[in-house]
Amino acid sequence: MFFKWFPWQFLVKRAARRFGTIDPIDVLARMRAFSEPSEVQEPFELLRAGIVFHARGLVNTKAIQHNLDWVWPFWVERQFNPADPSFIPRGFSFSHINLTHRNWTAVGLPSLAIYPIVDPRGLVTPLLDGWSLDCWIIGAECRLLPSRLETVVQQYDLHDGLTVVTRCRDQGMELHSAVRMETTEDGPRLVMAIEAKASERADLVVALRPYNPEGVQFIERIVFDRRNRSRLLVDEKTEVLFSEPVEKLLLSTYRQGDVFNGLAGEERQQETVCDTGMATGAAIYRLTAGVCRQLAVTVPLGREQRELTGSGGQRAEEDWAMALTDAARLKIPDQRLVFLYDAAVRTLVLLTGHDVFPGPYTYRRFWFRDACLMLHALLSIGLSGRCSRSMVLFPERQQQNGYFHSQTGEWDSNGQVLWFYERYRQLTGEKPDEARLAVVRKGARWLLGKRVKAPGDPRIDGLLPPGFSAEHFGPNDYYYWDDFWAVAGLRGAASLFAAAGEEATGERFARAASGMLADIFRSIAAIDPAKRCRAIPASPHRRLDAGAIGSLVADYPLQLTEPGDPAIMSTVSFLLENCFQQGGFFQDIIHSGINAYLTIAVAQTLLRAGDPRFPKLIKAVADLASPTGQWPEAIHPRTGGGCMGDGQHGWAAAEWVMMMRNLFVREENGGLVIGSGVSKEWLAEGEPPIFFGPTLTPWGGIKVQMERITDKLQVSWQAKWRGVPPKISVQVPGFRTMRIEAGKAESRQTVMLEEGRTE
Repeated sequence: MFFKWFPWQFLVKRAARRFGTIDPIDVLARMRAFSEPSEVQEPFELLRAGIVFHARGLVNTKAIQHNLDWVWPFWVERQFNPADPSFIPRGFSFSHINLTHRNWTAVGLPSLAIYPIVDPRGLVTPLLDGWSLDCWIIGAECRLLPSRLETVVQQYDLHDGLTVVTRCRDQGMELHSAVRMETTEDGPRLVMAIEAKASERADLVVALRPYNPEGVQFIERIVFDRRNRSRLLVDEKTEVLFSEPVEKLLLSTYRQGDVFNGLAGEERQQETVCDTGMATGAAIYRLTAGVCRQLAVTVPLGREQRELTGSGGQRAEEDWAMALTDAARLKIPDQRLVFLYDAAVRTLVLLTGHDVFPGPYTYRRFWFRDACLMLHALLSIGLSGRCSRSMVLFPERQQQNGYFHSQTGEWDSNGQVLWFYERYRQLTGEKPDEARLAVVRKGARWLLGKRVKAPGDPRIDGLLPPGFSAEHFGPNDYYYWDDFWAVAGLRGAASLFAAAGEEATGERFARAASGMLADIFRSIAAIDPAKRCRAIPASPHRRLDAGAIGSLVADYPLQLTEPGDPAIMSTVSFLLENCFQQGGFFQDIIHSGINAYLTIAVAQTLLRAGDPRFPKLIKAVADLASPTGQWPEAIHPRTGGGCMGDGQHGWAAAEWVMMMRNLFVREENGGLVIGSGVSKEWLAEGEPPIFFGPTLTPWGGIKVQMERITDKLQVSWQAKWRGVPPKISVQVPGFRTMRIEAGKAESRQTVMLEEGRTE
């Protein structure tokens, strides 16, 4: 009430005139003129995150550019190097942030929501948004500093949990590190196994660094254990343990400079305090020429676990083998695609250890949008139990009015949650209980009450109000993305109530869904043809631009339109011709990078339409993946590094999983389509069978296998049908289509396809 009568705008304007500066009220009004009037202009959650993000950037501005003699993380070494394609001039930059190499890979356990990350050069950040550990080899005449090397070899070892392996070699020196997380009786811990070798006498250095892949992160105090010389204590709370006693310890403060520049000095102190927060330390071990030395560095993470989850961890008993027991497997000759699938599955499991997070670091917070799509991928590959555990947290975020809130002003969440609830019912066969139906009823009513009533303006009548762009499509507007999700959510609510025996309620929501879909297409038809060009823009007020990618959601995954719908395909054509770089969709708005998950969405639409261009998009996304099989939210078109969001993006992993699944098995028109995305190159005669599954469908789980036998293709499936089997269309490219009527498919069945044109 205070702000309603307090003349704060008058005082701000007067202060601006008094000090001869720009009027912020006028600037804000000018900015808002670019968007449609909305009840929420900028979600406070995003403003808060942006303030924190750029506060770090301001610290970077003060710390980095006049201390370039320090050893900095990979992104700084590249982005501040004028000879590198990653270079960004800094003269007018408000803050210095990582815009060119936002890449990192998390290690962890499927039951714990703690995610140590490793950057592309092996820099390890054990704690969320914390300091880091780096390894160097320092010789008399040469140095191996991974962050300054042009190339290293990095892998994601998936065989026994998750391990990031980094291998560096230069000037006769070799440095290997393997980073993983494990549990003990004392709680979880990060383990960094190091192997170092040099052709001449040199030193192995394990360095404490006051930064991470985002920039500076303060270290104020380092204390060395004088008794056993195998323990450091950082900022009085986090231990760093060495498997062998440290042979020489060096510590430094900001005023003294980077410890790197004093490595030849003598050990003088066992403790240091830096008021600036830029303390550095070096644990040094002697290397004998030609002899490999091994060392393990351990960081206990029990405190991190308690701080982040408020407990010792609810699911600590689950290991990777248990977590992946029911997950669908992919086998094809292209081992790169298989690795990316396996890595994506593990990323999804990793990021659903407690809540559902789109990423392990920058995006370690909840959005319904990402959560529903990530859980849907897990559900589709058989991990329904994991989905169920995460879904129980959804109602906690539903407001009294029925709004599923993750960020204020984003109107897609209700449709997504209701759609996912129905997908869960379809794929598991579990009927919703009364508690879930109550949640669904409130959510659907919120959608009905939120629709705009503007009978005189067919462009907006019946749509959701202008909202903050859910997927960075631009300023606040009436986004069709939100509306299509709302229709899918209302349809989902209708099906849920019908399945529960409440036909009247189901009919009500079904009619509302049909009415809203009609309003959407009436709005699209009312757009000026010169703006629309037979396609679907992001909103009724926009010309065609990159934001039109959001309208494709009507096709995939929602299937509100028929395969090959003319308006959808016109939108795809526009995007392919105007918004693609290096084979991937380039999102000009906000992201300003190539988006793996949006590229895959276009590929899904092409697959559904029977358009043969979809494999090129899949290959492009595979080529854009990091060596550890990850995709940042957006990818720099020149450096290939991340330029937006988190460096290991859960939504991207989800879309890759769904792409691989749909190549083998997808749902269409009340039945299953088998093999429509399978490459003929995978089906060479004499090669082992390829397969995918078991994957869940509305009719039960199914595993599909294919093998070339002379001039025919043998297609087999094993299914656990619930009730009447679906109609099945086997549509492997290069072979004649075979159709099986509803109710005729057997649980175990083999069919032979002859070569010929697929229908």
